[in-house]
Amino acid sequence: MPRGPLDSSKIPRFAGPATFARLPRLDEVGRADVAVVGVPFDSGVSYRPGARFGPAAVREASRLLRPYHPALDLSPFETVQVADAGDIACNPFDIGEAVETIAASAAALDARLVTIGGDHTIALPLLRAAAERHGPVALLHFDAHLDTWDTYFGAAYTHGTPFRRAVEEGLLDTSALSHVGIRGPLYGKRDLEEDRRLGFGILTSSDVMRRGVDEVVDILRQRVGDRPLYISVDIDVLDPAHAPGTGTPEAGGLTSRELLEILRGLADRAIVGADVVEVAPAYDHAEITSVAAAHVAYDLVSLLALNTPRESP
Repeated sequence: MPRGPLDSSKIPRFAGPATFARLPRLDEVGRADVAVVGVPFDSGVSYRPGARFGPAAVREASRLLRPYHPALDLSPFETVQVADAGDIACNPFDIGEAVETIAASAAALDARLVTIGGDHTIALPLLRAAAERHGPVALLHFDAHLDTWDTYFGAAYTHGTPFRRAVEEGLLDTSALSHVGIRGPLYGKRDLEEDRRLGFGILTSSDVMRRGVDEVVDILRQRVGDRPLYISVDIDVLDPAHAPGTGTPEAGGLTSRELLEILRGLADRAIVGADVVEVAPAYDHAEITSVAAAHVAYDLVSLLALNTPRESP
């Protein structure tokens, strides 16, 4: 029987350890089917710093989460063992070393991971770990930005380059790559041309608004098919009204409702891992961004619970 979160009728939500959703620590249960892990790293940012404090802020905001998910008719913490695996500590002064540390640490966790960042640099080592286990994976990338640029100031590893590196390293199934929520100014038209050459399809935030959630979900489901799927969520995919606490905000984004409904529409896809990144709490107000990120992470945990093979009794 999985061990679940603390009972809020006995221990108030504002008391006790600030693990994700007040779940047990991994060392308390020994093993987990799904693990929530933090990566407090933001040395790859190009504008506002502060996402290194994201994991702690999201955990704190997650105290309000409850164990039953009515939209999916699921109690994920009863279905499989979910635990908080703590943080992956990595070198804030050497991005290359940090990338190696994150990849090795993620691969060593014998569980399906929902990772809380940290900046989007961490997606590359997480994809390395996922591809090591599952082979090249399909990718759904929710973001205001492409994150397929080549370099910043000559640096290969930044929060704007992870998916170009992932394609170059053969980590992704290039027949099943999608950006959702892209918007805002670019450096030039060439950005879109190079992104298309890498294999990505784009559904902009305007597409979500005009075509609606159901049509967007149908498009994504068809593109992903039955491939192993990794989902990467930059919280700046949300409009700044819904997520002000992030490093590179862009006007005109998704609502939190739209994002959550799109994720729930992917419930029967073969999801193998996910991340939520770029929460920078210093720019947040009343935990708006952290609460949104906590709910996104909860939905991702729930989707992974649905996609975790059950052991025979």
